Amino acid sequence: MSEKSMGEVPNEVDPVDEVLPPARLFTLGLQHVLVMYAGAIAVPLIIGGALKMPKDQIAFLINSDLLVCGLVTIIQSLGVGAFGIRLPVMMGVTFAAVGPMVAMAVSPELGINAILGSGIAAGIFGMIFAPLVARCLPLFPPVVTGSIIAIIGISLMKVTVNWAAGGQPMIKDLASGQMVNNPNYGSLENLAIAGLVLVTIMLITRFGRGFMANVGVLLGMLVGFFVSMALGKVSFEGLDAAPWVALVDPMHFGMPIFDPVSIATMCLVMIVVMVESLGMFLALGDLTGRRVTRNDLTRGLRTDGLGTLIAGFFNTFPHTSFSQNVGLVGVTGVKSRWVCVLGGVILMAFALFPKMAHIIASVPQFVLGGAGIVMFGMVAATGIKILMGANLNGNRNNLYVVAVSLGLGMIPLVAPTFFHAMPKALGPLLHSGILLSAISAVVLNVFLNGTGKGESLDAATAHAH
Repeated sequence: MSEKSMGEVPNEVDPVDEVLPPARLFTLGLQHVLVMYAGAIAVPLIIGGALKMPKDQIAFLINSDLLVCGLVTIIQSLGVGAFGIRLPVMMGVTFAAVGPMVAMAVSPELGINAILGSGIAAGIFGMIFAPLVARCLPLFPPVVTGSIIAIIGISLMKVTVNWAAGGQPMIKDLASGQMVNNPNYGSLENLAIAGLVLVTIMLITRFGRGFMANVGVLLGMLVGFFVSMALGKVSFEGLDAAPWVALVDPMHFGMPIFDPVSIATMCLVMIVVMVESLGMFLALGDLTGRRVTRNDLTRGLRTDGLGTLIAGFFNTFPHTSFSQNVGLVGVTGVKSRWVCVLGGVILMAFALFPKMAHIIASVPQFVLGGAGIVMFGMVAATGIKILMGANLNGNRNNLYVVAVSLGLGMIPLVAPTFFHAMPKALGPLLHSGILLSAISAVVLNVFLNGTGKGESLDAATAHAH
């Protein structure tokens, strides 16, 4: 019998529930915020542009988004009654809804009020539908889960590679309104700074000890930020005009519009969001060593719906769990959910004090890109680690599940117009590599292996460690 079992060693606190010292907690929470900040404000910028809003209204959208991101992050990580998976999760606006929302934005009959109304309805749908999605957990053995998590990481690599190069390869010319080549895309300075961030993180990973190793991503980004400042590549334009304090009022744009077609489209998006979140929650369970039960999944997915519902009332858009922060958990090894709780508090502070948010928004994209290569790659690596325990050598059928699901999941990434002839209503499905991968993996696994025959996720990950 071990010493621990004899009671000679006191019970250790679960790393997920560990409350770290305040200074360390703040630094790690800020690191999570920096990692997800660009993604959090990107969607309000896109939708505000599609709505042709003035700059002050777009700023209001961003403040609303940060407030809801922070609030829902706290609910998801801390747990409030029947809501919250109680794992280190950061919440933000999902990119899966961008296409449908842009279509509503440019429609004279719909606009921002229909976007918010469909979000409210989709949030209610998500909360009702969450237990049904969670009941599908037996359909996600390691061969399915590993494939989905791997494609999540691979899909995100396109985002971070563009960040490292300095943005999108094509940008809109303000004079003509046409899309033109981005002259700064892939510049040597951008690539050098992104590379410097990546090398700094790797050096800290190799030689850092203790707390320094935990904040390697933050330190790497700070090095990149200060080098960018020295080269004149950081702009604080608009900082003086930003107010010190700003309050977010609910239903700022008036009463929501509940358009049936818009609601149906957004509910489909909500299904996409929940399938993606299910994969990320399982990945977090593997990274933190905490078994994720059906009840845990229900609470987590229900919070996705709650976040989307709250967002509709507070002038912003459907929310989901941010996968880049899942990768950060893997990179740092810090499993405490209280880090993300404090990250949520920081986001809410940014919403109320826009000058602080403006400074964080000044971090260049190529700095984020250098860090993203590590974090998003870690998500893919987590999927591969799970696949290592999926009996690929002993079960030839599993190889087909992995091969086809990864192949289909890559289609939107490598050939964005592949499904251009398909009905637009299927866009949320066909343009999500993660959803294509998830559906194909589940269907093929049931077809080739049946149900109830797969090795449990706990056993598989034990083999993979």
